[in-house]
Amino acid sequence: MPRYAFEIEYDGTPFRGWQRQTDLPSVQGALEEALSKLEPDLLSTVAAGRTDAGVHAMAQVVHVDMARDWEPYRLMEALNYHLKPDPVAVLRCARVASEFSARFDATERHYLFRLVSRRAPMALEANRVWRIGHGLDADAMRAGAAHLIGRHDFTTFRSTMCQAKSPVRTLDSLKIEVRDIPAGTEYRFTLRARSFLHNQVRSFVGTLERVGAGNWHPDRVAEALDARDRAACGPVCPPSGLYLAAVHYPQKVFADR
Repeated sequence: MPRYAFEIEYDGTPFRGWQRQTDLPSVQGALEEALSKLEPDLLSTVAAGRTDAGVHAMAQVVHVDMARDWEPYRLMEALNYHLKPDPVAVLRCARVASEFSARFDATERHYLFRLVSRRAPMALEANRVWRIGHGLDADAMRAGAAHLIGRHDFTTFRSTMCQAKSPVRTLDSLKIEVRDIPAGTEYRFTLRARSFLHNQVRSFVGTLERVGAGNWHPDRVAEALDARDRAACGPVCPPSGLYLAAVHYPQKVFADR
């Protein structure tokens, strides 16, 4: 059976996350429903990351085995037609080797979190960012974030429902960019790692927001990390500002990469 990889984007607002759930809307369910219009006996799709309810994706990567030998462009066009009106779009499609795994072959995942500081509500991006009503000290947040870089036991910063066998992960990068926007400021957190724990990014950002607000000293982030105790974590921020931004592989998956 030929195997295909898709790069997809989606607005996670109406979904209960990536993973298919009985009687609840999911991104996987929407994609597989569209695929079933093309091949009724389709096998399950496999994604690079199982995003949570309300989390978005700019470049999720998915693979699936098809019975028919499709021309990738025609397959992409057919899927986008059948995905309407769900806020899911296939950006690229490629035929890949039968052993390719969107999940297990990934060498790095990039996440973006958008936090906006302004008093006015978000009329255009209400479900695209986390809005707060107070200012933040970006340098203090960067100092706190520095404690998280590298290989650590991240027990403090993962959900108690996390199913990963080990809490040890290597965070390659956590950068904070500041942008002026109408009537406020946007803080963009970009994170890179081979893999992340459940709620790890949202736990990081929620904790660093407390640092930026002046409620935590930057060194308290190191203390929370060393505690290896979920109770030592700052608040977990909402999912609306989180995006799976990119997934990298050792081999070229799509033609223009």
